[in-house]
Amino acid sequence: MTITVTPEEIEQFRADLADYPDALAALNEIEDCEGDLEDASIALAIQVGQEPDTNDRWIEGVAKQWRHILCRADLKESLEDGLTGNLLLAVTEHTMLPLKLATPVAIFVIKTGVQNFCQSFEAKIQ
Repeated sequence: MTITVTPEEIEQFRADLADYPDALAALNEIEDCEGDLEDASIALAIQVGQEPDTNDRWIEGVAKQWRHILCRADLKESLEDGLTGNLLLAVTEHTMLPLKLATPVAIFVIKTGVQNFCQSFEAKIQ
């Protein structure tokens, strides 16, 4: 599944995250990759010293790796409210993701649907 971030979404995220240089750098990379979240995420991972697989679902795998954190009630609610600096700071605080990677991970979860993303996890813990 290819997730594309539109130029309008990128501009809105830039306005919302103007005080977060690493988030802006991530958005610049997404824009440079013509909105392709997967391609941008792989490039960002390399920039922060990771060695990502270059398969088509790398960002999904990273998001799922942190699903137990991202689907906690407080973060889930924040994700449902949209991409904010406070959300990204909370994600970086509770995961090992740097802000440059937390940004595309949060966008992935928001664009795939927070409820859908968390549904299978919530079914496992009940």
